[in-house]
Amino acid sequence: MSDQPSLLLNEQVNKRRTFAIISHPDAGKTTLTEKLLLYGGAIHLAGAVRAKANQRHTTSDWMEIERQRGISISTSVLQFEYQGSVMNLLDTPGHKDFSEDTYRTLIAADAAVMLIDAAKGVEPQTRKLFEVCRLRGIPIFTFINKMDRPSKDPLDLIDELEKVLGIRSCPMTWPIGSGDRFRGVYDRGSQEILFFHTDGEANVKGRLQAKKMSGVDDPDFLTALAGQKNDEYEAKELYDQFLTELELVEFAGDAFDQERVLRGDLTPVFFGSAMNNFGVELFLEKFIELAPPPTARTTSDGKSIDATHPKFSAFVFKIQANMDPSHRDRVAFIRVASGKFTRNLQARHSRLEKDIKLAMPVSFFGQERVVVEEAWAGDIIGLVDTNGSLRIGDTLSSEKNLEYTGVPSFSPEHFAQTLILDPLKRKQLEKGLEQLSEEGVVQIYRQKDMGNKDPVLGAVGALQFEVLQHRLKAEYSVDVRIERLGFAHARWFKGDAEQLRDFERREETKVVFDRDQLPVVLFRSDWALRHAQENNKNVEFLTQAPRKSSLG
Repeated sequence: MSDQPSLLLNEQVNKRRTFAIISHPDAGKTTLTEKLLLYGGAIHLAGAVRAKANQRHTTSDWMEIERQRGISISTSVLQFEYQGSVMNLLDTPGHKDFSEDTYRTLIAADAAVMLIDAAKGVEPQTRKLFEVCRLRGIPIFTFINKMDRPSKDPLDLIDELEKVLGIRSCPMTWPIGSGDRFRGVYDRGSQEILFFHTDGEANVKGRLQAKKMSGVDDPDFLTALAGQKNDEYEAKELYDQFLTELELVEFAGDAFDQERVLRGDLTPVFFGSAMNNFGVELFLEKFIELAPPPTARTTSDGKSIDATHPKFSAFVFKIQANMDPSHRDRVAFIRVASGKFTRNLQARHSRLEKDIKLAMPVSFFGQERVVVEEAWAGDIIGLVDTNGSLRIGDTLSSEKNLEYTGVPSFSPEHFAQTLILDPLKRKQLEKGLEQLSEEGVVQIYRQKDMGNKDPVLGAVGALQFEVLQHRLKAEYSVDVRIERLGFAHARWFKGDAEQLRDFERREETKVVFDRDQLPVVLFRSDWALRHAQENNKNVEFLTQAPRKSSLG
């Protein structure tokens, strides 16, 4: 391939959109994911998140515990096509105990869809994930969901985006009524009314039933509204309320500005009901039009690599073990950052400083997998990693000395040890802990000279221990009891070895070592951490692991 980006590479990159969906639990994120797949033709029947025993489970959730509890706890990577565009959708966990997986996934995304429950507005987990998006400066598109249920005033919801999140908004559609009086949305760009139907299947054809207006003062507007199961008085009331709200939006709202959207300073807002397929198609079309194609990535030495750079490069942002329980496989998910990937490609492994053959690339849809022959910048693919050579944050490239800035790791706040119920299965336990820690389910710390027995486990969220216990039993046939430990913080230690020995002798701290043998101090309380920081000014207590030995 020449040094100049080829026309084919440019074409393939520009047709791709790689994005994550962020929300608080129960905002309807997995439902929205499935409806996007429905419009993309990837599935013919969307499942319900809270499916009953005789119904379909959520298509994107593959793990047994996810299906049992009706929540997403790992990131699903899904690809579908829509009107000539290739969509790489990262359906992330919404529960706060699994936010670490979501944070890492956002590194692989070029845009985010922020899903808001119309009845609850901006919720705590949404706020946390929004801040990660803002730090990365990625564009955010907002879908206000469940408008067919009792909800907050839409003007209040728009105001909340600015006051709580600090981001200005530009409504692309505006709702007509809400709850049991929800009649549809007005597309401000095309000046169409899209009518809402309680039968979700009818909304799939909603664009065919849309009514084109010459403006909101079109005399047919009220007539069309009255035809949607309203008496004349109710229709007039809804129409007047709609006009008042829209006038305020036109007067006080922000005008659409594509540059501000791409900088993450302005969020386009859409209203709808994902459960009833309403407003999703319009949102998808506008998202493809407005969201950026794959963006440039920054290397550890500060260089910017454009997606159309002719040489292949990628980074690992997720590890998943046992996606196929019968084969006990280990899959490393990579984001192709530049160029073209082809099966059996030889690539440089930056951390190991050696070339490896990328021989088993796959894509996933739930539990189904397909061998990938080629992929382009922006695509997400899985590499079956039989020897465990890939880690989260690793860079693969056709060039030497290229390494992307690391995928963040997070300091755990919950700690435990496992008590094995059958000592004869200790080898299975050790293997399970090793593989699941590589995924990021838990972090493993070992005490000095203790060998492989009874490591200290750390997790960002307490529910991760429940997942660990379930998966050890289901995937490794090991029963364990989880015993919580009374620590509240973990900090990587950067200082003198003698000072580290001082922390080994204290009752309120414990010194352990991570998988790279870097020292970590566990603190039993906020006070213990503050006391250590205040009385050891020449020591650094880091929330992320340093890249090399931190002992002086």
